[in-house]
Amino acid sequence: MLIFLETERLLLRQFNLRDSELLVELDGDPRVMRYITGGAPTSRDEVEGEILPAFLGYYREFPGYGFWAAIEKSSGDFLGWFHYRPAPGDPLDQPELGYRLRCEAWGKGYATEGSRALIAKGFTEFGVQRVVASAVAVNTASRRVMERSGMRLVRAFVADWPVSIPGDEHGGVEYAISRREWELNRTAVTGP
Repeated sequence: MLIFLETERLLLRQFNLRDSELLVELDGDPRVMRYITGGAPTSRDEVEGEILPAFLGYYREFPGYGFWAAIEKSSGDFLGWFHYRPAPGDPLDQPELGYRLRCEAWGKGYATEGSRALIAKGFTEFGVQRVVASAVAVNTASRRVMERSGMRLVRAFVADWPVSIPGDEHGGVEYAISRREWELNRTAVTGP
């Protein structure tokens, strides 16, 4: 198991070809997929033929970036995933942060814990200058994670979503944190 990052309660590891069932199960939960596909599941064929190969491709193409399986340290259970990688067309020093967790992991601080750790790793080890994240405006839980991770709302936008989802008429929101903001927040918490 290739561990990318360890937090107090989480191991973030690389995905492998044996993980397809975990992704099919995660993306098969309509509650998890509510703000992504309107609740429609992702097919096994799509997971095995497109999604998992794309996840694995990031490790080769962008060292230090990619999609990471979130494993609860105490139980060894798969909780979901985080992604930390440049969005298509964005510079390498401005990765996008994202997460998708099983419902059983919601409300327990895992998303915030993993997000904070990835943000810190990017700023301290990869020369990241700015981290961005986005969500449908009505996804208040995801917005809270971004805020608790130190990010601030930088813009609201209207997008042409590929699938109609609940609340998409309210548009999306983008949050971000710069290296300077992160350093100032860290100094304020820990002192000089």
